[in-house]
Amino acid sequence: MTTVDRRRPVLLISVVAVLAAAIVAWLVWPSSGGEQVQRSTQGPYTVQLSVEDPHQGGNVFALTVTGATPDVVTLEPVMPQMGHALAPSPAIAEAPGKFRTGDVLLPMSGQWEITVSLRGPSGATQHVFPLLVK
Repeated sequence: MTTVDRRRPVLLISVVAVLAAAIVAWLVWPSSGGEQVQRSTQGPYTVQLSVEDPHQGGNVFALTVTGATPDVVTLEPVMPQMGHALAPSPAIAEAPGKFRTGDVLLPMSGQWEITVSLRGPSGATQHVFPLLVK
C-alpha cells in the first residue's frame, strides 16, 4: 500500500497565499512616496512636472516651464492599459514659468501617462510623463 504525503501541496499553497497577501499589502499600503519630479524638453519648452505622493483621488500637479513662455498649459491623465482618458485640466499661472493645477482626480491606482500640452507664440508641444499611482 502506498502512502501519499499531503504536506507538500499544503505547504506550496501556504507559500503562494503568503506571497499573494504580501503583494496586495504592498500595493494598498499607504506610503509617503515623496515628491515625484520629472523633466522633458520638446521644441521651445522644457517642462518639469512635480506631484507629491501620487495616489488614487485628487492630486495637485506643479509645472515649471523654461525656454519660451506658453499662453495655455493643460494636463491630461490617460491610463492606456484600461482605456481611461480624463478631460484636460487647465494649469493656472502662479508666477512667470510656474503653473499649478487644481485637484486632478485619478480614479484608480496603476500606471498613468500625464500629457502636458503647451501652446504659445513659439508653438505648441506635448510632453508625456509616466506616473505610477498607488
